[in-house]
Amino acid sequence: MGTEAVLRAAVAQARRVVVKVGSSSLTGPGGGTIDEARLVALVGHLAAVRARGGEAVLVSSGAIAAGLGPLGLATRPRDLATQQAAASVGQGALVAAYARAFAHHHLTVGQVLLTADDVTRRTHYTNARRTLTRLLDLGIVPIVNENDTVATHEIRFGDNDRLAALVSHLVGADALVLLTDVDALYDGPPSRAGSSRISAVLRPEDLAGVEIGGTGSSVGSGGMATKVESAGIAGAAGIPTVLSRLADAGHALAGEDVGTVFAPQARSRASRQLWIAHATTPRGRLVVDEGAVTALTKRRTSLLPAGIVEVQGTFTGGDPVDVCAPDGRAIARGLVNYSSGELPHMLGRSTHELARDLGAAYEREVIHRDDLVLL
Repeated sequence: MGTEAVLRAAVAQARRVVVKVGSSSLTGPGGGTIDEARLVALVGHLAAVRARGGEAVLVSSGAIAAGLGPLGLATRPRDLATQQAAASVGQGALVAAYARAFAHHHLTVGQVLLTADDVTRRTHYTNARRTLTRLLDLGIVPIVNENDTVATHEIRFGDNDRLAALVSHLVGADALVLLTDVDALYDGPPSRAGSSRISAVLRPEDLAGVEIGGTGSSVGSGGMATKVESAGIAGAAGIPTVLSRLADAGHALAGEDVGTVFAPQARSRASRQLWIAHATTPRGRLVVDEGAVTALTKRRTSLLPAGIVEVQGTFTGGDPVDVCAPDGRAIARGLVNYSSGELPHMLGRSTHELARDLGAAYEREVIHRDDLVLL
């Protein structure tokens, strides 16, 4: 059996699978209403996973799209406040539709709304994982979405493809299935004559020369580029991914030759590293000297104030920041222990000196190595 066939068989046999569906796949032609037939069909495929003894987590877009019609909007709004209003109206309708559809299969759903902040700060991350795990233990089908009603630009995942990849790692999934309105990844625009379907991406080099487009829908926020990125995030956690269209969801979950399957990496990242690298948006930058670059990249040390030469941006303790080499290249990302107001007074000084002059609370790292990931 070839590598691709092994990967597809792993998806079919997955004990726990995360399925993500996009807005354009769930809504009608105008994008402002939920297409109940499509939603019911998707639920049927997930119920089949449960029937064979597996577990399913659904990451569903569609809340904003479902709220457009009731609000009298023709297209997805650009401003955050109106997006939040649409999500508030649409989220209830979306989950109610799922609850009705799953009830026909004697299954109960549970809604889980997340922001990036919920899964990057240590205590929030633990709570999110515990909640999802308990829902699965109780036989509930979790329906996950970004909390669009409260998320700000600074604490957003940006699209549910990335959220789905991160949730896959959060719940220890065995496979990720990304459902969209395109049947697979192609080596060029699917509408262009001569473009060919890529059935498998077994290594990063397989994507060399592939033209990957952006958002293809008026109601969605993702695109093919985000889906490929998300497959890479899942792959970093050792999870295979299948990209396919909603109409082929059953075939994809059964391990058949549809869509594109992405192989995971041989070595997977630890959970904290994966989330810090991919679930965070940096609030600032810390420029360090060459000695600190060597210490961080070669010896995998914590970041100390003595190696920092410049502080950029505005942030508070616990926020994610990028650590940059003297040439401006980001070499790491981590959760900082000090605010941007405190740090300028600490640059170039040892922790012992700071503790002597400012108090014992300052005898700690700027970023602890457990909260730091190399990029």
